[in-house]
Amino acid sequence: MWFWLAIAALLCWSGSDLFSKIGCRDGKDKYSHLKMVMAVGVVMGLHACYEVFVNGVEINFHILATYLPVSLLYILSMAMGYLGLRYIELSISSPICNASGALVAILAILTMGESYPPAVLVAIGLVCLGVIGLGVVEYQEDDEARAARQEIGNFKYSKSWLALALPIAYCILDAAGTFADSLVLDKLSLTYVEYEASANVAYELTFLLAGIVCFIYAIVIKKDKLIPKMEAPKYIGACFETVGQFAYIYAIADTAHLAMSAPIISAYCAASVLWSRLFLKEKLSWKHYLCIALAVIGIVIMGVFDV
Repeated sequence: MWFWLAIAALLCWSGSDLFSKIGCRDGKDKYSHLKMVMAVGVVMGLHACYEVFVNGVEINFHILATYLPVSLLYILSMAMGYLGLRYIELSISSPICNASGALVAILAILTMGESYPPAVLVAIGLVCLGVIGLGVVEYQEDDEARAARQEIGNFKYSKSWLALALPIAYCILDAAGTFADSLVLDKLSLTYVEYEASANVAYELTFLLAGIVCFIYAIVIKKDKLIPKMEAPKYIGACFETVGQFAYIYAIADTAHLAMSAPIISAYCAASVLWSRLFLKEKLSWKHYLCIALAVIGIVIMGVFDV
């Protein structure tokens, strides 16, 4: 069962990347990232209700309040990621965002004195090299070369500091959330499996609240419009995100097969790059793909060691 859950997480999270990109890439819709938060909040809120009222997952104010800082870091990181999809190709954004695992490992080494096998240190180096390389290649690419390779796609992206800053912001905030997540476990008197289920419900309910806040700001205060044709991809992406999160939790709960499920799931950004090439017609230079390959290899190696 662990194998199919891991595959489901890989496909759903890469599918979420794809449909989130479709839903957020229109630069004319300046609140598209907030509408994406609304969509994820609605779907996650419904799933949280199912988990609580049907599956009996424990949730209370103490769990919600304790997990709140972690939830907010994750949600803010995703909002930054959604906003970034307006300015840069998914092929570049996804590997940068998924470098957060390397950043968590670096934080653990610096603040907690953690030690890792040489292979993990090499993996961290590969991820950092790949991400930094992507930034350098993207920044140094001249406008004519950029226009030539983007000609086949439907969207053109000009050189912008936001294009790299927003995925990097996602990476930093997501890493902070993951790091904080490991600290919160000690504060709740739950087993690991109970913690994962309750923490996920707390995260989903907080996402629902964030979606309501975004709705009040974008739709009620700013009086922006919700157009069904424009919103449909966002809700498809939200469904993929929620199912992927559910599959991920139960895949890694099978600790006997964690060494196999973790690298499968961690490779989802490679699938995102593939979908962006097939469905979004994104085309990068060989330098981009080399840097992406380095980052993906590093991410998968860290997945083997569950970093």
